[in-house]
Amino acid sequence: MSGTFTPNPGAAPLTRQIAAQASMEARLMLRNGEQLLLAVVIPVIVLVGGVQGAHRVGLSFSHPAVDVFAPGVLALAVMSTAFTSLAIATGFERRYGVIKRLGSSPLPRAGLLGGKIVALLAIEVLQVAVISGVALLLGWSPHPNALGALLAVILGTAAFASLGLFVAGVLRAEATLAAANLVYLLLMAGGAVVLPSTAYGAAGSVVQWLPSGALGDAMRDALIDGRTNVTDLVVLACWAVLGTFLTARTFKWE
Repeated sequence: MSGTFTPNPGAAPLTRQIAAQASMEARLMLRNGEQLLLAVVIPVIVLVGGVQGAHRVGLSFSHPAVDVFAPGVLALAVMSTAFTSLAIATGFERRYGVIKRLGSSPLPRAGLLGGKIVALLAIEVLQVAVISGVALLLGWSPHPNALGALLAVILGTAAFASLGLFVAGVLRAEATLAAANLVYLLLMAGGAVVLPSTAYGAAGSVVQWLPSGALGDAMRDALIDGRTNVTDLVVLACWAVLGTFLTARTFKWE
């Protein structure tokens, strides 16, 4: 009977399970040098290098260079954490049997995914604080639409996280490592995440529909023009739905 034994055995409530999983995921990411490199160091280097390079070579934008690069680098940080870091970490967790062991615990699959998403959002708060601080030191003067920026981060995280889990669920760990890094580099260079899609000429009409282009443009609209770009948010939501569907159909615990 319930209450006969003390303590009463049984699984913790789902919210506590998700919180515990998220705490562990966040600590593991912060202890991993490669994850910190992707999460903070590379975006900061891109921000400082982009702003200084624009001044040196005379690149001109409709707004100051730091105002253009800062939202794009924030979008890049979301992509690096939600896609690349998550895909690589999950791929090796599958390889070493961590996911399989979690699958035999009371933590349901939804709880595992929820814990990973909460951990990603916690890391992104740190990224936003660091990158925004560096950008302000470089002279950034944002005109923020807080709702537009927040929705872009949340939907961008959902889109890239679902795609990252899809990649990690269908490829071997080594292949996931190579594919995630390759996609990250390609999108950083040509996916309209750091620079506006209009900077890519005719290709801009294509890359703006990529999750990287939609996230980058949504962040720029929210932090430069102070408006919510509904079209880009819908694009991110569609990518999130597609990624979730693919992950649900293909993801395996081992």
